[in-house]
Amino acid sequence: MLSAFGRAFRTPDLRRKLLFTLGIIVLFRVGSTVPAPGVDVRSIHDCLSGDQSSANKNLLSLVNLFSGGALLQLSVFALGILPYITSSIIMQLLSVVIPRLERLRKEGQSGETKITQYTRYLTLALAVLQSTGIVALARSNRLIPGCTSPIIRHTGVFDTAVIVITMVAGTAVIMWFGELITSKGVGNGMSLLMFTSIAARLPSQGSGIQQAAGGVVFTLVLLLGLAIVVFVVFVEQAQRRIPVQYAKRMIGRRMYGGSSTYIPMKVNQAGVVPVIFASSLLQLPQLLGQVWTNKTFQDFEQRYLVRGDNPLYLLTYAALIIFFTYFYVAITFNPVEVADNMKKYGGFIPGIRPGRPTSEYLERVLSRITLPGSLFLGIICVLPLALLNLTKNQQFPFAGTSVLIMVGVGLETVKQIESQLQQRNYEGFLR
Repeated sequence: MLSAFGRAFRTPDLRRKLLFTLGIIVLFRVGSTVPAPGVDVRSIHDCLSGDQSSANKNLLSLVNLFSGGALLQLSVFALGILPYITSSIIMQLLSVVIPRLERLRKEGQSGETKITQYTRYLTLALAVLQSTGIVALARSNRLIPGCTSPIIRHTGVFDTAVIVITMVAGTAVIMWFGELITSKGVGNGMSLLMFTSIAARLPSQGSGIQQAAGGVVFTLVLLLGLAIVVFVVFVEQAQRRIPVQYAKRMIGRRMYGGSSTYIPMKVNQAGVVPVIFASSLLQLPQLLGQVWTNKTFQDFEQRYLVRGDNPLYLLTYAALIIFFTYFYVAITFNPVEVADNMKKYGGFIPGIRPGRPTSEYLERVLSRITLPGSLFLGIICVLPLALLNLTKNQQFPFAGTSVLIMVGVGLETVKQIESQLQQRNYEGFLR
């Protein structure tokens, strides 16, 4: 990987792309530290330094993760990349349910452009809703648990509207940054910005563990984190390759087909989406506990559905991840459609008849390969939570969502750099 980056920096056009990408990332991190108008930065700093462990258990911890810690600081980029991720997932799910979106997705580049436009509009709408809720929590001093000093200096309607508009505009700028990286830089822009936000929190999380638990535990956490990364890389690269043979066809006076390829079915077919769904669903009882003042429900929620080291919480979290893995794979991979496309172009799986037997075979393989993938996601996400006692209730820096996103984005970016290097190395042979 390091050799690929070294060769990329020695190639002039790739070096320009890499430097452009790094420049956008620097601007993104600068915007994550600039506070929104009317925010008392000193009060936020005092609250966060007073009880960092309670801030890690915040209802909005997932949003804070994807914003690189900018949420609890109420910065210009406080919402981070999460509104865009949420809208992209919603549009992907709606394209299965709504026929018009499904037709647009099949139209090629023009349809994808239209869906991207709808995703942007939905992102801004979600940003308005999320920023309004965050500012409302900040005005009532419930954004950071245990913080009693006012975070927002003025709580008038105009001042609140200015903060909301600033955060929504910051989300629009983040979308623009991501599209700039995708078109003029290296890698997928949104994924790289998400990678940057998560990586920016690792030093502070490691420092918190070292101060709270000592150097020995910090070293054990680093070794365990390295083992988790190696395990994630191994599983992310694992795939079941189903061979496909295409029969020869005579069209006019030319012969077509006769080639062989394969269908790559990854072990982790769903990616990090089931983890996001499960985390969001587990935060609903906390949100309900803030609205519904029933003493019995609040005690149950605080005892079993907040602490990550509680067995009931861990079992519920793992069960939701496994369920959403099967659910997401079922709606994103259609064996019947794949089998019909293969039959249409003269393709078949050796030993399997085209049509319905092929779809049944693909469905059987998919269900079997999804089981280890769902168990893998459950283990990766539950294991760091089970180690909260070891880290003295400090957030584990190599948590499930973080390491899955960072490893996935890192592997994909390196593959893109290597593919561009290969194109430039083969230019002399193609002339």
